[in-house]
Amino acid sequence: MKPQVLPSIVCGIVGILARGCSVSADMLQRATQSLAHRGPDDAGTTIILAAENLEVGLGSRRLAVLDLSSSGHQPMSDPQTDNWIVYNGEVYNFREIRSELEKRGVHFQSGSDTEVVLKAYGEWGTDFLPKLRGMFAFAIWDGRQRRLLVARDPMGIKPLYYSCSETHLIFASEIRALLSTGLVRRAIDHAGIFNYLTFGSVYEPNTMVRGISALQGGYFLTWEQGNIQQQQMYCDLVDRDAQGVASTSWDLREELFSTVRSHLVSDVPVGIFLSGGMDSSALAAILNASSIPTRTISLAFGEAEFDEASYAREIAKQFRTDHHEIVITENEALDTVPDIVQAMDQPSVDGVNTYLVSRSARKAGIKVALSGLGGDELFGGYSSFKTVPRMERFHRVWHHLPDRARRSASGFYESLARPGDQGRKISALIAENGRLIHPYFLSRMLFTPKYRKQLFPFAAENDEQRANAPLRQSVQNAGSLHPVNRVSYLEARCYMLNTLLRDSDVMSMAHGLELRVPFADFALAKKILNLSGDTKLGNGVPKPLLVHALQNALPDSIVQRPKHGFTLPFERWLKGKWEGTVEATLEQIPDGPLREILDVGAVKNVWRDFVQGEISWSRPWSLFVLQRWCELNL
Repeated sequence: MKPQVLPSIVCGIVGILARGCSVSADMLQRATQSLAHRGPDDAGTTIILAAENLEVGLGSRRLAVLDLSSSGHQPMSDPQTDNWIVYNGEVYNFREIRSELEKRGVHFQSGSDTEVVLKAYGEWGTDFLPKLRGMFAFAIWDGRQRRLLVARDPMGIKPLYYSCSETHLIFASEIRALLSTGLVRRAIDHAGIFNYLTFGSVYEPNTMVRGISALQGGYFLTWEQGNIQQQQMYCDLVDRDAQGVASTSWDLREELFSTVRSHLVSDVPVGIFLSGGMDSSALAAILNASSIPTRTISLAFGEAEFDEASYAREIAKQFRTDHHEIVITENEALDTVPDIVQAMDQPSVDGVNTYLVSRSARKAGIKVALSGLGGDELFGGYSSFKTVPRMERFHRVWHHLPDRARRSASGFYESLARPGDQGRKISALIAENGRLIHPYFLSRMLFTPKYRKQLFPFAAENDEQRANAPLRQSVQNAGSLHPVNRVSYLEARCYMLNTLLRDSDVMSMAHGLELRVPFADFALAKKILNLSGDTKLGNGVPKPLLVHALQNALPDSIVQRPKHGFTLPFERWLKGKWEGTVEATLEQIPDGPLREILDVGAVKNVWRDFVQGEISWSRPWSLFVLQRWCELNL
């Protein structure tokens, strides 16, 4: 009888390759244990004596979502090839890959999809990587070739970080696991600070810690005889040969339903983070149309202008879900702040909402949840889809004026404009002197260049170049696209990748909850991104492609409601019970790890400007998080 074929979710991996020295068992155990929150149900470590003066240590932590049998235990070995694997995530088409391998005479000892990935490498080498569809980060030690392969999914859903020296190559699902080894110095990377002050998150491959890099989504890294190479295993999201062509060879509704259903494989109840917006409501509609029982969970607040609970209730009632509504009070949120910062693997201005709803979902008995993340990026849900093309046109004309004229116009505008973040961004657009990489980045900017320079006056030119390198690459990749598709690409490869996906991973994993993002599926995203940009912005109908694909399943009250986002009442909280905590933390910056990085006077000005209503809550909050994170980790 064939074993049942089921994915085995492992939610945290770590590895230590030691050349000319040994792998410390205590160090490996310590690094693996630091990931216990990601996989609280099972753990495993092994040390491989790969050759004389060469050892490889592998560790994993597991969340019991499917098939928690010994056959899925990791690290896993293949006795026929001497290969080993630690694997985090889920490959949604593993059954097809297994069937193809079996036709080639490959035999399996278990029903685990981990073994499918391991056997696929044994059969095809790195050529098997583009076959994988899903979210994953894994490492394979090739015993015969004495080669280490580390790979990450093309959308960057599952994280993977690494650091190398003359004697060690270490990798892990979280930066904190690498720091726990003691092999990496706890020092701030100035390029990471530059990114963070600009966007409220660090843009990979940069990280907040010097000497640690993120393996970029869609890439794999190999180590062999001391040589390290990186290579892209997937083509980009953009198919330039098909770009802008409204394809008739596939049906969006069918593709959408198929993709969402593929994310449901689980032996435990699957929930939906239901905000009352169109994307999460679309997931509920698809599951209802597929006759799949669904549990939904939403947050509610006492502040009426931030409370979307009524919209979530409406969707839950229409699609007959098992609905859970969790009320979050200001006191409860404030009490949770230390835990939220503790959960951050890197500082982020975002992610609080995901932490709170993930915690509530786990308490409700949900281990696997779907999120509508990616819907706005693919289907044109942000205001940036309209504003950025206008900014591009303005920039093309304005760019030809002399620097002095632009600076004068910028100063004149800033003197007349009402104090606020929007006025500063428009002023920055006017004053652009060749250093503005693309107008899109103004739409996602936290501190404008002028403000950032006041806060971080010690940034070296090399720091700025490293911080801006991934931005320039994204703009170059999107350069030939339709303006709407260009915004979609930049949203997916910048904001979604470096803020939303990263925060969703660490905040859900802090509670041992597996969060899946069907709209961020690579195959689906690539197909939608390559449709004509003209089809994605309708006359009075938001996200017309999504609405049409659902065939009017969503009520008008959801479709036509203004874009609100899943937002917490931070502005009110920071001027209420949170005020003393945030202000006191900012006053500690001169005595902490940031004392030689941030200008103390500029930090005080940020708080003053917020109190006076000249900037939004996200600016002082970002500095509060940065200070707390540095205190905890550096």
